[in-house]
Amino acid sequence: QVQLVESGGGLVQAGGSLTLSCAASGRTFRTYASGWFRLAPGKEREFVAAINWNGGNTYYTDSMKGRFTISRDNAKNTVYLQMNSLKPEDTAVYYCAADLSGSDYPSFKSWTYWGQGTQVTVSS
Repeated sequence: QVQLVESGGGLVQAGGSLTLSCAASGRTFRTYASGWFRLAPGKEREFVAAINWNGGNTYYTDSMKGRFTISRDNAKNTVYLQMNSLKPEDTAVYYCAADLSGSDYPSFKSWTYWGQGTQVTVSS
């Protein structure tokens, strides 16, 4: 069983940066792939980024490559999402996810465990 708690969201001006954190419970978290999704009003849940269990491989939605960086610190059971050059269209609730299998990352159905989400609002 893995429990995920996101933090780091908030209000930021366009062009600014935020770093989201996802703290996980469970000593086996280091063996799980982890990812970030977001949900904006009126839109479907969107895959943002994923990272494999040891941080050796990362995956991004094309529109976020170069602006967002996912990383993890298994010693701290934490996954991060560094977001730079934020745009108003990045406004959404950001969710952390984890799964043991680590396959088909962009599909939300691939992920077993989810956090409660953290709100990111980018003002123009």
